[in-house]
Amino acid sequence: MKQQQTSSYYSEVESYYNEDATLGFESRAGGNRSLERIRNDFREITIRYPFTSALEIGCGPGFDVHWFAGKFPERQFTAVDISASMTALAKARIERDKLTNASVVRSDERHLVELFGEGSFDLVYVYFGALNTVESLDVAAAEIRKLMKPGGIAVVTFVNKWYLRELLVQTAKFNFYTAFARLGKVWGGYSVTRHLPSHCYSPARIKKAFNNFSLLERKGYSIFYPPWYNDHKIKNNPEKAERLWKIDQKLQKTFLWATGEYTLFVYRA
Repeated sequence: MKQQQTSSYYSEVESYYNEDATLGFESRAGGNRSLERIRNDFREITIRYPFTSALEIGCGPGFDVHWFAGKFPERQFTAVDISASMTALAKARIERDKLTNASVVRSDERHLVELFGEGSFDLVYVYFGALNTVESLDVAAAEIRKLMKPGGIAVVTFVNKWYLRELLVQTAKFNFYTAFARLGKVWGGYSVTRHLPSHCYSPARIKKAFNNFSLLERKGYSIFYPPWYNDHKIKNNPEKAERLWKIDQKLQKTFLWATGEYTLFVYRA
């Protein structure tokens, strides 16, 4: 019964992202300034650490594996995604620019050790909450640990359970379902018309799952700076966006770092 439930869960996740790939996901992401700013910050943090072989989990249409492979032609990159449609987009992006140091494979986190072997990578990165869609965060963290070389780096990001701004704003608007949606055991994702089986995690829950790693740094995003899905609110006001971004940076040394829309953690194996 458990195996059947697991299979059904991952089939539903894949179906969601297969459909997403046909709904203009690439163009929406490409024109989103807030998303791009957060993505670039993820990348800047990641490249502070030395690595030669990297694995991306949840690559989507391949924005990041393409960027990394182009920037570091002497290093090797592997990307995986559960969605056949997303991996097709990522492969096309890699092949278009003839990036021979990158490859894309359709898989989920349960089969990565089987595919690549233990100790295969000195960097594993997961951007924009792909680990929110795994069935068990504890299992996923253990699999990532097996994949990594001793001393390797994992950069993992999550949709945050305790997004204070959304909770307060939506409560004030009497949108109670939206305000408290992240606090439930299952979170339905961002779409109001489609359900994505997923989970939001607090920093404490993430720390527990990654207790076999050493935490090197952590950061919160969109505390006051608008989340990517509210990019329209600052698109024509770059000065306001800059002010809010700087406020978020100053809050990293306070407890408010953990109240943004996304959290990022850098771990050493």
